[in-house]
Amino acid sequence: MQNRGMKKWRPFATMPEQYRGLQEVIKKQSEIPQPFLTEDQMEQINFTLIEALHTHKKVYLTYYNHGQCITETGVIQFVDSLRGLFVFIDEGCKQTNKMRLSELIDVRFM
Repeated sequence: MQNRGMKKWRPFATMPEQYRGLQEVIKKQSEIPQPFLTEDQMEQINFTLIEALHTHKKVYLTYYNHGQCITETGVIQFVDSLRGLFVFIDEGCKQTNKMRLSELIDVRFM
């Protein structure tokens, strides 16, 4: 008996447009709405950001991006409350990221 391997899947690869469409549908179903933060939560995030900025401690940042909540670790480098922006350095990639404060969901010290 001989294994057919990938030959058995070839008939299903005739319509790549269908698979792209299915992937988009699956991705849209997994999206979540942006969480609503109360005034107390926003105030706590603000205090944590300021403390992390002055002490240069590493923090866990949870933010909302395209229907997903993403958590990264990094160091806060700059906070601009007038423009609603902050800059943090990603721990793994050593990459500088600029982000809106409105996208931020949670900030916690490591």
